Amino acid sequence: QVQLLQSGGGTVQPGGSLRLACAASGSFISLSTMGWYRQAPGKEREQVASISYEGVTTYAESVKDRFTISRDNAKDTVHLQMNSLNPEDTAVYYCSVRARAGKGWGFWSNYEGQGTQVTVSS
Repeated sequence: QVQLLQSGGGTVQPGGSLRLACAASGSFISLSTMGWYRQAPGKEREQVASISYEGVTTYAESVKDRFTISRDNAKDTVHLQMNSLNPEDTAVYYCSVRARAGKGWGFWSNYEGQGTQVTVSS
């Protein structure tokens, strides 16, 4: 019912920048909170940032002042601008979206993208 297509990511040197994008498509009624998670090898999944439909943002302490999340409600997209990257940011990044879908009024569910690798290395 909801497909999330991620783009961006790759390899960058410490101090560099990357931008991730995630586009929602499919049959859904509405979208609520959108966000990004990451998982590094041997570590637990960490919520990186989230943004409500109204644009209220939250960030993990580890990325505050370096990462910026934004969304375009008209295009059903969410972006994560990552600056001043360091090796500790190396992980697979997942887009997540809470969406209402289904027949009639539908129901709320969480959906996740396919993940994209971000590697910070010199």
